[in-house]
Amino acid sequence: MNTSSPTIPADVAAHVLFHFGHRGIPAGDWHEDLISLIARADMTRAAKLTGAFPDYGGAVLIAKYADNGIATLQRIARGEVTA
Repeated sequence: MNTSSPTIPADVAAHVLFHFGHRGIPAGDWHEDLISLIARADMTRAAKLTGAFPDYGGAVLIAKYADNGIATLQRIARGEVTA
């Protein structure tokens, strides 16, 4: 998997959406902790975590920094687009 352009599955998008207070699916404890850790990390550590977990890292970074990131994750979660 190319970490510069990760594939984000629909369930991962839904987990990240839920974490950020949007309609989604609650993640299990481990994945919720991972999402929270990536979301709170500085950019250096977020990049390291994204390298290890490109789907979750990519989804969190989209949610936090991309223009229309939440809308993008919502489309991924509904299966309308892939990222």
